[in-house]
Amino acid sequence: MTSPAPLPEQPKPRQQYTSQPIRWGIAHIRSTYNNTIITVTDITGTETLARSSGGQIVKQDRLESSPTAAMGAAKKVAEIIKEKGITGLIIRVKAKGGHNGPMNPGPGAQAAIRTFPRMGIRIGKIEEVTPEPHNGCRAKGGRRGRRV
Repeated sequence: MTSPAPLPEQPKPRQQYTSQPIRWGIAHIRSTYNNTIITVTDITGTETLARSSGGQIVKQDRLESSPTAAMGAAKKVAEIIKEKGITGLIIRVKAKGGHNGPMNPGPGAQAAIRTFPRMGIRIGKIEEVTPEPHNGCRAKGGRRGRRV
């Protein structure tokens, strides 16, 4: 009787992604219709690690709020925090809000958020932290509102 044929080698299981622990930071993105400001702090929110804005990237005032300027600002911030060892971000997006401002963020917020993963930074959570009015100050416009 002949010996049975040897079984083919089975592939090894893939190893999990375990290089280094993720060091977290908080990215505060304040996006209005006039500018986009990105500030990265440590996880407690007390120490500022990097900051940039759309006005530092473009020359014309009208382009400060553009997605291109926001992407440039996010790229600049990502390079700085990579040098400092931050590998993951919790993102907090803030519009003007309050009793008089628009509640939705400007055009640069989404572009800035999309830039971070492209630069190799992990995103943990995206929060919307626009201030909500609790019927404090009276809104401008008079009793019948603004008449156009």
